[in-house]
Amino acid sequence: MLIRPPAEIAPSEITPPDIYRDRRRFMQGMGALAAGAALGTASDAGAGVKLAGVRDSVHTLDEKRTPYKDVTTYNNFYEFGTGKDDPADRAGSLKPRPWTVAIEGEVHRPQTWDIDALLKLAPLEERVYRMRCVEGWSMVIPWVGFPLNEIIRRAQPTGNAKYVEFVTLHDPKQMPGQRSRVLDWPYVEGLRLDEAMHPLTLLAVGLYGEVLPNQNGAPIRLVVPWKYGFKSAKSIVSIRFVEKQPVSSWMAAIPREYGFYSNVNPQVDHPRWSQAKERRIGEFLKRDTLMFNGYGEQVASLYRGMDLKKFF
Repeated sequence: MLIRPPAEIAPSEITPPDIYRDRRRFMQGMGALAAGAALGTASDAGAGVKLAGVRDSVHTLDEKRTPYKDVTTYNNFYEFGTGKDDPADRAGSLKPRPWTVAIEGEVHRPQTWDIDALLKLAPLEERVYRMRCVEGWSMVIPWVGFPLNEIIRRAQPTGNAKYVEFVTLHDPKQMPGQRSRVLDWPYVEGLRLDEAMHPLTLLAVGLYGEVLPNQNGAPIRLVVPWKYGFKSAKSIVSIRFVEKQPVSSWMAAIPREYGFYSNVNPQVDHPRWSQAKERRIGEFLKRDTLMFNGYGEQVASLYRGMDLKKFF
């Protein structure tokens, strides 16, 4: 349910500046440091907590990576505020330990995973992905994580499971942006089961070889590189297998602007701006937006025969 009408959301809250302003690097909160014994060794707080045993992945890009400083200080994470620097400024209140993720719904093996046990589920990989925001900016980020399908196979979905719903933390004490009624909390997103099973779909627990910073969705988030960034739910507490298509938070808020599929598609404009061009953070000139964010060879078959203007 939309609580705050779209007309009341200032353009400054949703549109990035034309020229990216340099911002200070946000130092991770004490929660990440407390995880050091399980995840790696931190030389000091400013350096972040290194993840141990990360291997290279075949899923990488020969493109310039967006600097760590930019990745961790220019974010959309409305749970901490609608400004791009709000997450870095305010996310220190999030406590990523202790943390559990519940696997629920239409599965033969429901289970609740402690985050540290979940990290041992599969080898951690570094995957360099393009990420495209619906607002028109993009980044290239070296995520660390493991395929979502590792959890799905262990959960053993029933024949009724057609979709996967992701529910994120709802705790206004830890996430002060949830005191605002810009969205109906908790944040909810969803994928079709075959999208969730795709090998590109990642559960990320880090970036740049370090523990995932609070402002980027600690301790665990979804990354779906061929979709707009808001599909990649952050700070996940529940993964539910369901029969009917979930209603995601932005669909519920503004359905004419945010569809369920949310594939990067330069041919389908947002009602308030074009999607044909994008600006890579750190660059001045715009570039052409790629269909499926450049991952068409891997994922186009998922949508064969679909009208992608209708199913946007």
